[in-house]
Amino acid sequence: MGKIVSRDELARRAEAERAAGRTIAFANGCFDLLHVGHIRYLESAAREADVLVVAVNDDASVRTLKGEGRPILAAADRAELVAALRSVDYVVIFPEPTVGPLLDAIRPHVHCKGTDYTSESVPEREVVKAYGGRTAIVGDPKDHSTRDLLSRMARSPR
Repeated sequence: MGKIVSRDELARRAEAERAAGRTIAFANGCFDLLHVGHIRYLESAAREADVLVVAVNDDASVRTLKGEGRPILAAADRAELVAALRSVDYVVIFPEPTVGPLLDAIRPHVHCKGTDYTSESVPEREVVKAYGGRTAIVGDPKDHSTRDLLSRMARSPR
């Protein structure tokens, strides 16, 4: 069984994980050009529960969020890179502007967001609160970004 799953398959696996007594953490992002900040975020999220689910934005939503020329890598490639990480148990690609609908479908015990958020600024906090989950701010300070990497690469002599 692969780590990259459909939304329906993820719902089935999440239910099986809960039935087996395991807790579920959920993290999400674009993960366009995987970097050390992503790794630290996901490893920190994995420590919040027994199982880590990662939702990866689809290509259209990345373009909307990040602008023209993004994503650099296609969603399937980004999902495969994230799935290769030891700390990640399941990966799903999602098309919505926020992960609210996916959180409501999966109902993880913990919704993990990076340190560029506060508990109060997480857009999906009310969805998580409504089903009895909690939100955790995880990872290291946000001093890494794909945008910065791309900028440095553009300035670098060839």
